Amino acid sequence: MNSLAQNTILIILLYTASSVTFISALPAKANVEFIKSSCSFTTYPTLCVNSLSTRAGAIQTSPKLLAQIALSVTLDTTRSTSTAIVKLSQVHGMAPLEVSAMKDCIELLGDSVYELKNSLEEMSRPGSKSSRLVISDLQTWVSAAMTDEDTCIEGFANTKMKNVVRGKIVNVAHLTSNALALINSYATFSKQVVN
Repeated sequence: MNSLAQNTILIILLYTASSVTFISALPAKANVEFIKSSCSFTTYPTLCVNSLSTRAGAIQTSPKLLAQIALSVTLDTTRSTSTAIVKLSQVHGMAPLEVSAMKDCIELLGDSVYELKNSLEEMSRPGSKSSRLVISDLQTWVSAAMTDEDTCIEGFANTKMKNVVRGKIVNVAHLTSNALALINSYATFSKQVVN
């Protein structure tokens, strides 16, 4: 085989390899762009993108998977925050008001975990109920989880622990708010598909 034929084959192979790389990069870029675009409708878009872009491959461009994974991330974060608050509650030297607020907060975060877990299970289950009813349940549970988180923070008003607890709970509350916005977005998308 002469050098011209070898060079031609080499060029074809290099072109094919770079085309395959470019083509396989397109869906990944589209997935991240879908997340960025969807997150722009949330209250905390930067947090939304940061918490979901590492899972772009699983989400692809599915509004349902986006809402589902946002719920999953929120549930995981709420569980770990709940554990951190339980550890924080064991600190000695808290005022009686702080001890009471800490107990309430642990209970509220437990409720929040339960509501988010129910939401995720309902969303993962193949539709036994009408999707409108499922979405209504999801919106109710996630809204309740947000209320629980806000109530936890409010319980520490005028105490030394307020900023410490608030620092831990705010991230969870923002993730929950974003998850609710993405569920609402999915609800709008579902109506358009049905109609």
